Amino acid sequence: QVQLVESGGGLVQAGGSLRLSCAASGGTISSYTMGWFRQAPGKDRDFVGAITWSGSRTYYGDSVKGRFTISRDNAKNTVYLQMNTLKPEDTAVYYCGTTTHSRGNVQMFYNAWGQGTQVTVSS
Repeated sequence: QVQLVESGGGLVQAGGSLRLSCAASGGTISSYTMGWFRQAPGKDRDFVGAITWSGSRTYYGDSVKGRFTISRDNAKNTVYLQMNTLKPEDTAVYYCGTTTHSRGNVQMFYNAWGQGTQVTVSS
């Protein structure tokens, strides 16, 4: 089974940017849709976005559209989440995962998750 490790989280001021990475090992991600979810304290894990196996299509949650961009490099077995114009409400632990569900917005269809990386946006 593929193992996933997220990195790139940290503390940033509102309006700033961060780029998260999700590196896979133990297998290839090239046949999977890859997705990002996030979970704030006391809240459910919410869909952030997903990218199809070829990178030809991306899908985003309403709260991040126009600010976040997902990309992937299958040769490096890595997926990225570029986050711009960050807001305090973006503060959460961000998780990446693999799924065979093409739109990637349904958590129950994910078969592997990383351990998460903390993103904190100060006002």
